[in-house]
Amino acid sequence: MEILTYGKAICYSGYRQGQSPKTVVPTKEQIEEDLEILAKDGYRYIRMYDPNLHARRALEVIREKKLPIKCMIGIDSDPEENNPDCPFEKQERTPEELLKNKERNDAEVEKLIELVREYDEEVAAVSVGNENTPTWGARMVRPERLLSHAKRLKEALNKPVTFCEGVFEWPHLKELGDYLDFISVHSYPLHYGETVDVAIEMNQKHYADIKKLFPDKQVLFTEVGWTTKPNSAMVVGQACVENQKRYITELREWLDRDQIIGFIFEAFDEPWKGSNPNKSECNWGLYYLDRTAKW
Repeated sequence: MEILTYGKAICYSGYRQGQSPKTVVPTKEQIEEDLEILAKDGYRYIRMYDPNLHARRALEVIREKKLPIKCMIGIDSDPEENNPDCPFEKQERTPEELLKNKERNDAEVEKLIELVREYDEEVAAVSVGNENTPTWGARMVRPERLLSHAKRLKEALNKPVTFCEGVFEWPHLKELGDYLDFISVHSYPLHYGETVDVAIEMNQKHYADIKKLFPDKQVLFTEVGWTTKPNSAMVVGQACVENQKRYITELREWLDRDQIIGFIFEAFDEPWKGSNPNKSECNWGLYYLDRTAKW
């Protein structure tokens, strides 16, 4: 069953030099510049991660400029339990801290409801979280809590509800997936040690695997992309502009042919994600920090 009609889609975080989710938010003028670039390049969906001031300004711009863009927006949950297997940080939050995070996450759901009610026409769908269940995760939330948030969103909004998670986690989320309106998958061949020669075949297999798991649901990609700077886990020489161009071009050809929505990760490079501007995580954008296209 198709919930969202096909359209070109991309993940959007407009944080520029000196900006970040916890410090300075892009101005409306900067967001307007970004969204006009994306609209001109044919994007009809953007994905945003928090019901924060950045998202509010983006929705304002879409409405005021009458841009042909719809937004998918969710909450970015704080961890509700410690993950001793997290490779990024040692997690030793106290029970009091974890309870505070739960309360904060509940409040974020209510903020999302308020924002979507205000900008109903500009929002295509909502999500109860982002990568909250993998064994390596730093923001762990139990599936039953995600399900309770999904129920709250369905109760309060007339919008399709999803959860954004990696391909390898979905087999363990059957109850949650069965309740959701559509299934949102993250698939990163570059992260899995693959080369550009076989990347699209891997994405296609991931899509088929999840579609088999949820045959009656629309399945789409909410993160799929190719960075232009490597990290140590990637095959040497694979993370570069030339391969990003090839990968995204081949990906779009497949998605367009089969009418599968795929949110490219991501629109613009984000320097706030690392102290070193050459860090892989800072360079997934299809556009450089100065808003020029990489290819």
